[in-house]
Amino acid sequence: MTTCGRLQGRSFCFLLAVSLTLAAAGCSKVPRHYVWMSERGATLTDLMADPQKYDGKVMLLGGTLIEEEANEQYLWLRLRNRPLDQDYAPQLPSDRSSLEAGCYWVMVEQNKLPQTYREWGRMTVAGRVTGTTRFQTEPVLALLYVRGWGVEGKHAGVWEHADPNYIPTPPGGTKYPNAPGAAPGNYRYRRPGMYP
Repeated sequence: MTTCGRLQGRSFCFLLAVSLTLAAAGCSKVPRHYVWMSERGATLTDLMADPQKYDGKVMLLGGTLIEEEANEQYLWLRLRNRPLDQDYAPQLPSDRSSLEAGCYWVMVEQNKLPQTYREWGRMTVAGRVTGTTRFQTEPVLALLYVRGWGVEGKHAGVWEHADPNYIPTPPGGTKYPNAPGAAPGNYRYRRPGMYP
């Protein structure tokens, strides 16, 4: 084989590898901006151990629906935690008796989730920690994004919070706190008219 032929073969392999990498990155289970907003590496165990540290912050958690309650304004979903893998897909915890196998709640406005959410066998949740708990130890998150997987591949769905009055305004002009090149520091969200 000539040098030109080897160079073309290597170029083809390189382009194929780059294309597959970009395709895999484009098929992420969680939108990139939620990954950047979230507390990297934080788990349910961390949240339960120090809830004040995470108050107002965004967390990514996995879970399965085990209970739901509703009032006139909100739907409350109780989820049994399923730790997320590197692709943000929920998995069974390694020790089912640890805090990591515990429960947490997410709250969302009534009638916002797809009707098939009860069919979801697993969920990946992005939620803002509210600083409150239910049953004394189970933290509550305000739902921002959820991806659900149906039990048999059917009924899968995605839901994302959309509030036209909710404008993220980080200090210093950085779009997301965990984005590459973002400056360290506090990151907060403001509703219009809340802050001077």
